Amino acid sequence: MSNQENIQIVKDFFAAMGSGDRQGLLALSAEDIEWIIPGEGWPLAGTHRGHAGLANVLQKACAEMEVSSPQPPEFVAQGDRVLVVGFATGKVKATNRTFEDHFVFAITVRNGKLTNIREYVDTQALSRASEMVASPRT
Repeated sequence: MSNQENIQIVKDFFAAMGSGDRQGLLALSAEDIEWIIPGEGWPLAGTHRGHAGLANVLQKACAEMEVSSPQPPEFVAQGDRVLVVGFATGKVKATNRTFEDHFVFAITVRNGKLTNIREYVDTQALSRASEMVASPRT
């Protein structure tokens, strides 16, 4: 597929994510998709595999945080790789703490389907926003 076709598939994936279109997400993803989110100390970190893993991480993301992306991301493609470069702000619901996150998603597209997503995010900002503040002892 061409670079532009791969970019469009990734844009369609992000649009489906933004609108909560689960069937659209699954249709754009290989059955053995792997989504890697680095870090420790926050609920989304880990390697999520297959359609079940994809559904689980997206459900957890909706339950755990509110995210907005005020500026459209940049899409850069070469071969079967598409990089999505952007900035998001958000809030972790459990702590009510906000975060700012400059991110890059490195996405592999093969045969019209996403096969691998690797996030490069500000894990420290997300971890800090996820930390529960200890209550003072009385």
